[in-house]
Amino acid sequence: DELIEAGCQIIFATSFGHGSYMEEAAAANPDIEFCHATGAGAAASGLSNFHNYFTAIYEARFLGGIAAGMKLKELGETKLGYVAAYPYAEVISGYTAFYLGAKSVLPEVTMDVIYTNSWHDPVLEARAAQTLIDGGCKVISQHSDSTAPATTAASNGVYQVGYNADMIDAAPTASLISARSDWSVYLIYAVTQVINGEPIATDWCAGLADGAVFMSPLNTDIATPGTAEAIENAEKDLIDGNLHVF
Repeated sequence: DELIEAGCQIIFATSFGHGSYMEEAAAANPDIEFCHATGAGAAASGLSNFHNYFTAIYEARFLGGIAAGMKLKELGETKLGYVAAYPYAEVISGYTAFYLGAKSVLPEVTMDVIYTNSWHDPVLEARAAQTLIDGGCKVISQHSDSTAPATTAASNGVYQVGYNADMIDAAPTASLISARSDWSVYLIYAVTQVINGEPIATDWCAGLADGAVFMSPLNTDIATPGTAEAIENAEKDLIDGNLHVF
């Protein structure tokens, strides 16, 4: 409401839980564009000024899985662990892609998944990570927002693939690489549409080919030799359409 009163012509929301409020605001303010990240309600709303956007982060997670699988192979291990937020399509597609990336270099890999039912809860994330590690997982990843899985991995002498941020500073002995989104790709698109008086897509998603997802720098101090080249080759194939995650 404050943004509407301030005269904003386009408003972005960046959490799944904001969806119903954005839809309500969009219905009451048809001359303002409302863009909701991670949501799924725009198409069903029937509102021309309510939009959903997300990135094809599963492509980056596939690449992260390659780093994880190669590390497991180097260790002579086969078990991955994954700290997941909620049992939503966004999360399930992500950890499935991560698993498939690992499987592409280590066919015998298995993976355990634990849900925290929270996007950001360092205590729960650390607890889930510890449970996975105690269960024999030598590399873990996450669809959760804190560095707790990374630091838990470090304190247990295992390895980790992060999300949303480069986590090497938090866990230099554990964090291999992270899958990230570049939200500016959508922000520039949506604002440009408003400037030009053109409609914004109801649902928007872009990935590696558009620069909307990318990998943080590889931790070469601990990554398995050849990982950078394997990721680079898979990324090229994904962009060229020669490789499909699913």
